[in-house]
Amino acid sequence: MQLGFVSAILPDEPLERVLATAAELGYDCVELMCWPVGKAERRYAGVTHVDVVDFDDARAAAVRRLTEQHGVAISGLGYYPNPLSPDPAEAAQAAEHIRRVIEAAGRLGVGRMNTFVGRDWTKSVDANWPRFLEVWKPLVEFAEEQQVRIGIENCPMLFTGDEWPGGKNLAISPAIWRRMFEALPSPHFGLNFDPSHLVWMQMDYLAPLREFASRLIHVHAKDVRIDRHRLDDVGILAAPLDYHSPKLPGLGEIDWGRFFSVLGDVGYKGPVCVEVEDRAYEDTPEARRLALRQSCTYLRNFLPREERST
Repeated sequence: MQLGFVSAILPDEPLERVLATAAELGYDCVELMCWPVGKAERRYAGVTHVDVVDFDDARAAAVRRLTEQHGVAISGLGYYPNPLSPDPAEAAQAAEHIRRVIEAAGRLGVGRMNTFVGRDWTKSVDANWPRFLEVWKPLVEFAEEQQVRIGIENCPMLFTGDEWPGGKNLAISPAIWRRMFEALPSPHFGLNFDPSHLVWMQMDYLAPLREFASRLIHVHAKDVRIDRHRLDDVGILAAPLDYHSPKLPGLGEIDWGRFFSVLGDVGYKGPVCVEVEDRAYEDTPEARRLALRQSCTYLRNFLPREERST
């Protein structure tokens, strides 16, 4: 396994500086954000460390030179929109850009891109299913052609009343994953697994590692703290951020020793990338860097750095 981080936490840094930071802090890899250039519509969105529009061989070669220069790999290319949005224009733009990110990942030889399935949050899972198949079958087929594996993150994208009741991402639970993988059995379609979302949804975060071992394409390392006094006050039907807080690894509920123990037992050998969404570490660039340093120091207890041959 390789330890990395998600580049969204360094939104104002150029690609070269992101890679230099990874090397300086002792990371093996980085998941590079590939949003369309423009204004962000939510936290951690709108970050562009690789612009995949008109991404030709020359631009791919330039990115590869930077990774070689700093000795840091690309764990995957990331873009997390809603390609099943009830707004047709938004959905079409998202699906088209996912296609561009897949193509860029293939051109770079990275072999992974990470995203959301999306969802019309006003409709049930069953009512979303025809559009899921319509949008994702051709995207998965295109990923097969490009020799790229798609990792679907399991965040429900349910934070405010605007996303109630369904959230903006369909792929949130083992029951839905089984149905997805039965409908689209390609090995190029799997999970970007984040255990923290299962925790605040009151679910086992270890059992899915065993059941879906062959579908683990990428892993996010993010912790979460459940504030029981707040949950007791508002209940599970409240907006999730009313009773939980995303935290750095080691500052929440997840037993990272057991997590890496099971992850190793099921044969996972891919990247594990720290996703910093801890508001206590976001005020300044120095605090963000501290978050990355602290997370690396902590997780190296469970994922020691592999020796490199000279």
